[in-house]
Amino acid sequence: MMQWPKISLRACTCLASLIAATSLSAVEAMAAKMTGDPAATCSDLIRPTDNVVRVDSASMIAPTPLAVAERGPTPAARVTPANPEFCKVLGQIAPSDPNAPPIKFQVNLPVEWNGRSLQYGGGGFNGVLITGLALPPAHPFGAPSPLAQGFVTYGTDSGHETKPGEPPQVFALNDEAFENFAHRSYKRVRDAAVALMVRAYGNPPKKLYFMGSSEGGREGLTMAQRYPEDFDGIFARVPVINWVGLQHAGTRSGLATMGEGWIRPAQVELVAKAVLQTCDKADGAEDSLVLDPVGCKAKFQPESLRCASGQSGDQCLTDAQITAIETLHATYKFPFTLENGLDDYPGWGVSGENTPAFGPTGGWISWWLGKAAPAQPPAPGNGIAWIYGAGGIQYVFARNPKLDVTMYKPEDHKERLLYVSKLMDSTNPDLSRFGARGGKLVILEYMADYAQSPYAGIRYFENVQRTLGKEKTAEFARLYTAPGVDHVGSGAPANVDMLAVLVDWVENGKAPGDLEVIEQKVEAPAFETLRSLPLCRWPAWPHYKSGQVNLAASFHCAP
Repeated sequence: MMQWPKISLRACTCLASLIAATSLSAVEAMAAKMTGDPAATCSDLIRPTDNVVRVDSASMIAPTPLAVAERGPTPAARVTPANPEFCKVLGQIAPSDPNAPPIKFQVNLPVEWNGRSLQYGGGGFNGVLITGLALPPAHPFGAPSPLAQGFVTYGTDSGHETKPGEPPQVFALNDEAFENFAHRSYKRVRDAAVALMVRAYGNPPKKLYFMGSSEGGREGLTMAQRYPEDFDGIFARVPVINWVGLQHAGTRSGLATMGEGWIRPAQVELVAKAVLQTCDKADGAEDSLVLDPVGCKAKFQPESLRCASGQSGDQCLTDAQITAIETLHATYKFPFTLENGLDDYPGWGVSGENTPAFGPTGGWISWWLGKAAPAQPPAPGNGIAWIYGAGGIQYVFARNPKLDVTMYKPEDHKERLLYVSKLMDSTNPDLSRFGARGGKLVILEYMADYAQSPYAGIRYFENVQRTLGKEKTAEFARLYTAPGVDHVGSGAPANVDMLAVLVDWVENGKAPGDLEVIEQKVEAPAFETLRSLPLCRWPAWPHYKSGQVNLAASFHCAP
């Protein structure tokens, strides 16, 4: 075990002993203030309690006002919420392998504590420190941040930092770094954060929550599956559940657009308009949204846009382009079985193909097609799925950065795929331990998501129902689907206060029914609501009744 330089310890308890002595089953924490003078309590957190977990800095941060940036990679990323005075703790956990990076973390301890904590998940291949200061997934832009509500918040870099100009998958060449990314870092940072709460307030948190989106959603499901005792409430938005399947399916979809298969931006608009023409009225209202994307996928036929003999240009599709779309929509099949009995990855759906990009993210062009056909090695202008998938094939599965991805075959790397699937795929449907200890889980899929297939999350939830029974599953888990929404929450109503939903369910026993999502202007302080829709429990979707199509009250949820 690599150790930090030893420092003379004053009377203190090691991290493991602290956590063991303060389990939630033994002590019920109450809302509290920091013990003693906040500034002194904060600075004293630098005092070491362990040779593996190190606090690098602990400083009081003055209250900060709400701010909105003109631009950002996602709508929510433009909003910096107002936060109260808090103690900002930066630290790291030493690796066992001296060649592996440490696990870095940030813990934010408010002076006025409500007795709860919230761990934030990461995104992509991580590689950046998650601060816990931003809005959590799907949070309404004007709602108080978790920290402002009195939660202790925290996050981690998952055990590696991506360097400028370096592929985001390089860290996977180190076994410990990859295992930290898979699951160990989130558990270890959770335990370190609990120990800091005990030192700062004299008690552990009464309730622990986890919220993550995309990769962070996978992390949330991983916590429920691997560490069912650690969290009371988990929200997983657009989780990359079948991780191995996603990397391979994304790579296959990229390969289909090499050469003549690449689809130009004007043709993306052509497809999007054809999808709307086929399906927009199916819910009873013509509102430029496909509210039944499952039914629409069965109806829409890309061949209807095939170029006639002698025809070309942006108003039709070639055979190669139609094949590329059919490849995107089709199931990816492995030649062998992965973890938890899965041997495929669901294809992507329809609608939102032309969702405008917020920064680098939005619709087909951002996630699938990019601004140019796929290149080797992946170029910055390529689609994110190609950059992630092809890089994943090289660094994670083949472990050969110079591999020609067009020559890759999963069967040549079967043992490695099985190992990675066991580490990374959050597909275990047996959540009985999590449910039995009172944990609550909410999954939210955006149905116009082209970063990962929402059908993977739907299948997972249905597998949980098959494993535990629908009635038992309903006691602790929910799946919601929001039509027309892109991976990062753009394109249609996407915002809902899932933290409040979780707290109400965990602490007050109020099981959520159908909810409501809103689409907001990213303009402070009002963050005007532009449109609202019902957020329906799967398998229901919004059906138009009567009234204004921009109001949730004009719709009802039905199968």
